[in-house]
Amino acid sequence: MKKAKIYIPNKNPMQSGVGKTDKWILEFETKDPTKNPLMGWESSNDTLTELRLEFSSKELAINYAKKKKIDYEIIKPKKRKIVKKSYADNFLR
Repeated sequence: MKKAKIYIPNKNPMQSGVGKTDKWILEFETKDPTKNPLMGWESSNDTLTELRLEFSSKELAINYAKKKKIDYEIIKPKKRKIVKKSYADNFLR
């Protein structure tokens, strides 16, 4: 049976914005990763691992998985702790 995980991706560490972090992703898990003997890269015969589906809500992703009879695991998003700072805080210490 196919197994997938449903999650919200983390923000890009190279950017300060939080764009593209409101979409839910359904991503299939690799069944049999093998090591390529020539280059040492990880490879697989399972082409579902290359598929990433985006959904606007968690419920839509769950409904899709149920409709296609896909076993799924939901990974809950971690809340970011936002510390508000101002430029003046650099000089007040």
